[in-house]
Amino acid sequence: MSKGAAAWVRDEIRALAAYHVPPAAGFTKLDAMENPYRLPPAVADRLGRHLAQVAINRYPDPGAPGLKSALRRAMAIPDALPMVLGNGSDEILQMIAVALARPGSTMLALEPSFVMYRMSAIAAGMRYEGVPLAPDFTPDLPATLAAIERSRPALTWIAYPNNPTGNLFPRESVLAILEASPGLVVVDEAYYAFSGGESFLPEVGRHPNLVLMRTVSKLGLAGIRLGLAVGPADWMGEFEKVRLPYNVNVLSAAAAEFVLGEPGVLAEQSRAIVRDRARLEAGLDAIAGARRFPSAANFVLVRVPDAPRAFEGLKSRGILVKNLHGSHALLANCLRLTVGAPDENSRLLSALAESIG
Repeated sequence: MSKGAAAWVRDEIRALAAYHVPPAAGFTKLDAMENPYRLPPAVADRLGRHLAQVAINRYPDPGAPGLKSALRRAMAIPDALPMVLGNGSDEILQMIAVALARPGSTMLALEPSFVMYRMSAIAAGMRYEGVPLAPDFTPDLPATLAAIERSRPALTWIAYPNNPTGNLFPRESVLAILEASPGLVVVDEAYYAFSGGESFLPEVGRHPNLVLMRTVSKLGLAGIRLGLAVGPADWMGEFEKVRLPYNVNVLSAAAAEFVLGEPGVLAEQSRAIVRDRARLEAGLDAIAGARRFPSAANFVLVRVPDAPRAFEGLKSRGILVKNLHGSHALLANCLRLTVGAPDENSRLLSALAESIG
């Protein structure tokens, strides 16, 4: 009997490829939807002094009351909604999948969307069903409702705005999916700060099967790994049971609580990114052969004549973006461009025009 991994690891895990993060040293990094702006020096200095006082010899407070209060204030989350914290929203979606992975259960998502939905389903042992979006990247509502009726999913994911397409789905379509779904529906609002105030937060608590997920990563705190979910108490209580003890470390909690308490710093950066996005979109519209799609996030999806060629052209010019060609039929010859700082966006536009030409 072999003692190697191949003999014992589940076949569906062995068939997976690990989530790939390309090396970025030396590149203008516009591939991962990160906030391009660092903290103001004065704020960073105060943060450093604050973190120096953190008792790293002690375990974190598992309830994290101060951090939860800071998140509620920053995101206008009502005190009545229970909250679960995760080491990034990736851990939360894994927690939810594990909690709902009964034998034979199905996870459903609209595609193309965040690849970790599918990967979390496979890791938890759930059946996964992806329902293709319409060619304009809106939900194909008849096909989605038919899939819900056929598969009776225990869990349905809706990214709002959607990654990697960047658009907001029609509100009535999301509500129709929520109403038709027999199991939990999680609305993933990772990019809520750039969506012009559009959110399903007011609906949480009105529907027994609606949970909302957010992250601080896109706000400018990607490195501390902190996500959250809010929803009805019965769901949150079950997710707490599969949350690993001390999953949010003391430095991450202290850093997030401190920065969220600094008036306007992250909010102003988000407003700057929205302004930068508009300039990037206008620049893309001026490039012959590039077709960009409307975005409510901190990235823009663009279709070019030859995405692999354009990707390599950008890379040779020191700019790293996300090549989506080959990942889904609807994303043929598409690149995803993170909104950078103004000088980064200018270099991107010039390099893209040269790469296409």
